Amino acid sequence: MFVNYRVLLPLSLAIFVLGLVLGNINPVAAQSSDRVFELRTYTAAPGRLDALHARFAEYTIQLFERHGMTNIGYFSPQDGPLSESTLIYLLAHDSREAAEASWAAFRADPEWQSVAEETQRDGRIVEKVESVFLDPTSYSRMR
Repeated sequence: MFVNYRVLLPLSLAIFVLGLVLGNINPVAAQSSDRVFELRTYTAAPGRLDALHARFAEYTIQLFERHGMTNIGYFSPQDGPLSESTLIYLLAHDSREAAEASWAAFRADPEWQSVAEETQRDGRIVEKVESVFLDPTSYSRMR
């Protein structure tokens, strides 16, 4: 039986994350009707996953917050081969337009540009980025 983990993993993770974070998010803040979620999957260059994790832990998360993105959760797959090269995370944005504005401001931020340059001195960290915008269902407790 063929299982497409590239499709199954992000969908399963999205369902898991939404259930997991219900206890970690202020329910009042999570009920905005225009709010959208963004599930992002990064594939690290060979041997560079630790550098990717370090960059997120030390810089990226704080820069996301500065530019209006809400960090929901960051995850590593348990099973190979994805566990060797993949970072998956979930962000929340006030709207799709707010997401676009936040990403543009983030990319233009001189601190981010400096961090990106410095952390890639030993080679490119990310090979591939996948982004999926999600709307909560009508029966989702998180909105």
